[in-house]
Amino acid sequence: MRTLSEEERCKYEVAREIGLLPKLEQVGWAGLSTAESGRIGGLVGARLRQRRKEETGCTPPLPTSTMP
Repeated sequence: MRTLSEEERCKYEVAREIGLLPKLEQVGWAGLSTAESGRIGGLVGARLRQRRKEETGCTPPLPTSTMP
């Protein structure tokens, strides 16, 4: 059995939390709808961004204005 990366573990954790793990185990990633996989991807991305933000202790830069 291979070791899962942090991102893969996070994907399975999110799928479990939103109730899609049983379906995922039955049909695999390819069997999920676009909306289901998109929801998982969005939540994983948000979590990874949050972790990076906490690790670095930084906040993203404010957008610069193009108006004088």
